[in-house]
Amino acid sequence: MIRPSVQLTHDPWLAVPAHVTEVIRESPGVMTYEITLDDPQTHQRFRFEPGQFNMLYMPGIGEAAISISGPTDCDGRIPHTIRTAGNVTRSLAEAGEGAALGLRGPFGSRWPIADCTGRDLVLVAGGIGLAPLRPVIYEIVRHRDHYGSVTLLYGARSPSGLLYTQEHAAWRSEGITICTTVDRAESDWEGNVGVVTLLLDRLRLNDPNNTTLMMCGPEVMMWYTVQSALRKSIKESDLWLSLERNMNCGIGLCGHCQFGAQFVCRDGPVFRFDQVASILRTDDL
Repeated sequence: MIRPSVQLTHDPWLAVPAHVTEVIRESPGVMTYEITLDDPQTHQRFRFEPGQFNMLYMPGIGEAAISISGPTDCDGRIPHTIRTAGNVTRSLAEAGEGAALGLRGPFGSRWPIADCTGRDLVLVAGGIGLAPLRPVIYEIVRHRDHYGSVTLLYGARSPSGLLYTQEHAAWRSEGITICTTVDRAESDWEGNVGVVTLLLDRLRLNDPNNTTLMMCGPEVMMWYTVQSALRKSIKESDLWLSLERNMNCGIGLCGHCQFGAQFVCRDGPVFRFDQVASILRTDDL
């Protein structure tokens, strides 16, 4: 895991005032909330690395850990793509545009995009798992000549569940190959049907030893993605995944997100597979 030393304030418990500037409907039950910090100078200091998350606080309701889903050069807004699932996310959805909230962060480790110069990249995402990988795509687009071939393999339950489809053409124009698949096809769907790991099974790699794979989605999806990648001779140390647990404090003190000897909020959420392989094999951990 790679832990950048980036933090908005000196006090990790301090939530700074913020508000929702815009709400973008991505798919049923999933919205992107563009958030702006109320104090312009504080907002100007905000920096994050791809893969990190913020703690979003809804007054009187609670906090939720949400990955940042936008570019690292936040131009006035900090995007978070959120599925409405619990009290905090439901309260945020009901409040909508203009909602007042608090923000702590950024927290956690980063994707190794800065260490991938000259390498081929494979990104594998399932459902809302594309949100934490979206900042990686933006970094690739900004520095496209730094990387070799780039492939995004993306699966969702249905075509309506695919995120950021309005951006896919622009990503393709930057030399990113995008392959999508769905579990259940609709009448007008002409693409692949099946789990996303099938796309990886069919993918032809230029050089497994020069390939880095990053994945985010349901853990069962990531486990089978790893098995497919290993069959293709990609090294365990070149496989990276983002885990999700009940993160309450963001700094590894409360213990809610303990994962073996590590804490997902502090040591993750991005982990190198060979560092957590034995723990992932433990059921219900």
